[in-house]
Amino acid sequence: MNSEFFHQGGSVQWQLGPVIDALRTSRESTHNIRHQGRVRELPSRDVVRQIVDGVSAALFPTHYGRPDLNDESIDYFVADTLNVALDRLAEQVRRALRFSPEFSSEHDQTEDAVLAERARAITREFAASLPGVRGLLVSDVQAALAGDPAATSVAEIMLCYPGTIAILYHRIAHCLNRLGVPFLARVAADIGHSLTGIDIHPGAQIGGSFFIDHGTGVVIGETAILGERVRLYQAVTLGAKRFPVDESGALVKGTPRHPIVEDDVVIYAGATILGRITIGAGSTIGGNVWLTQSVPPGSNVSQAQMRNT
Repeated sequence: MNSEFFHQGGSVQWQLGPVIDALRTSRESTHNIRHQGRVRELPSRDVVRQIVDGVSAALFPTHYGRPDLNDESIDYFVADTLNVALDRLAEQVRRALRFSPEFSSEHDQTEDAVLAERARAITREFAASLPGVRGLLVSDVQAALAGDPAATSVAEIMLCYPGTIAILYHRIAHCLNRLGVPFLARVAADIGHSLTGIDIHPGAQIGGSFFIDHGTGVVIGETAILGERVRLYQAVTLGAKRFPVDESGALVKGTPRHPIVEDDVVIYAGATILGRITIGAGSTIGGNVWLTQSVPPGSNVSQAQMRNT
């Protein structure tokens, strides 16, 4: 009945026939924005969210899975949850690989088989990396517990701290990026950004024991490199100072353009650090500082100092 109403009532009332025809023409020819003019099959944000939720539950079963698990049931839960998540991941990897330059040839059945096998191989590598990812995440949680006097327990940090959720999404997205699925990694990273207000590009390299306190508005660019035990506060930007272009004026992609932050650096709220500069180990960067030059290890940079330079 609804379909009949649409065709006999809705289309007539709103005169949709010409609009639908024009949209088809725009979609198929005039303004065709499909990848290589043909790819329709895209990764699903909803499924990627389910995958990250499943992987998170497998990594921390009682925190992100089921709180009623016991020693007898926990391994069964992890195995089942991870198996479902990895099955979903393999399909999403297959879809994302279609956007890789390596698979830019015309669509055919042989290529489908190659994509599916590569997706399974990447998914197996991803699964093998999960113990290491969990170790990094545990170090991040421990850094939050040690660095925030308001934190009362590991459980509170894992369930209530947006910085913890952001770095969890980043560790998973960075793993996918490293394994050669940057498009899927960006989808995962953007979901984490939407959930937390913290924007970390999956290409950013972040060492262990990383802590983002409060977190809202933090931005970490693609080529940023952060060492061990780095702490950031809200609204910190680790960004690019300029964007190099080639002879034709097009942006040059992938060049190192974001800061290197060495071990044991603290960067306070609102600081903006731009360009391929180095913040030396053990430095403290004060709130609202605008910094575009490297500083040696052990530096203490304040807003007043920057106004005087």
